[in-house]
Amino acid sequence: MKTLHIGSSSPANVINSQGKQIGNLTPLNKFKIKLFNQNKISLKHWKLDYFLIEPQKKGAVWIDGHWYRGKILIIKERNSIIVINLVDLDEYLYSVVGGESYPSWPKEALKAQAVVARTYALFKTSTSNNIYYDLDTTTKTQIYRGMEAESVATHNAVRVTSGEVLTHDGKLILSVFHSSSGGHTESVKNVWNSSLPYLKGVSDYDHLSPVYSWSKTFSLLEINQLISGLGSIYSLVPEQVTSSGRIRTLKVLGNKGSKIISGVELRKILKLKSTIFKISVDKESFTIKGRGFGHGIGMSQWGSFYLAKQNVPYYRILSHYYQNSNLTLLK
Repeated sequence: MKTLHIGSSSPANVINSQGKQIGNLTPLNKFKIKLFNQNKISLKHWKLDYFLIEPQKKGAVWIDGHWYRGKILIIKERNSIIVINLVDLDEYLYSVVGGESYPSWPKEALKAQAVVARTYALFKTSTSNNIYYDLDTTTKTQIYRGMEAESVATHNAVRVTSGEVLTHDGKLILSVFHSSSGGHTESVKNVWNSSLPYLKGVSDYDHLSPVYSWSKTFSLLEINQLISGLGSIYSLVPEQVTSSGRIRTLKVLGNKGSKIISGVELRKILKLKSTIFKISVDKESFTIKGRGFGHGIGMSQWGSFYLAKQNVPYYRILSHYYQNSNLTLLK
């Protein structure tokens, strides 16, 4: 971004890259931040390449219509402005649990999500190669929308499980999760060619998911536009399929040739919900009928929802989806 507006619910200190306070922002006012001559960032009368905005008395920061806890770091990078939210882990999780699930879900499902999200955040932080920040705000890591995604339910789930993480052999696990598996989660080795003993395929209970089953139809013209270079495509034939039904590879056949692509690649090209699907073809279209939403590895959120509805405690939900893992309290 090249322009944004910020504010604070309380007086906020403005700090430069040497850690010196150079002024403050008055509360409940809007201030414009923009690039200045492609070399500096302009805020009020200051022109620097780095600003740290630190609300006093645990105030919140406002950025382009959204409220966030913690501090805000503003950095110039090339021809753009990077905005980074420096926030306490559990305060970050208040939002993530709300962004990744629903406040109306059973308490045990929210508690399971809190533990999984905490473990994932710490794991990714320890392995991050980004020089500016550890996590982004999207599904590439975890959905984070600041205070608007928080609720009493998400606060409680985070507080009740505070400090709890999942480990294997004393180390944090890669606690990936997904929306809905379509009846059975997938072993990580079948998707990412990794061997992690706590990410094995298990029976799922996601039949209440709105995406447990789905279908999508493409015209012949649409398929030919999306998968080019083979002429008129007339068939998509699964080649390798996992035990849970996910397509690893398939052959695309056209009147000018054929090629093998992965199920993951086809899912991306056609914007499918998962790689569990079957394909039928007629003279005018391709119909794809599938199950689930996501990569299918680790905890199924809709499966967790159903188990919690059956009064299964969160630690048992976690041990089901992450077998060979331990629920551990951080020291």
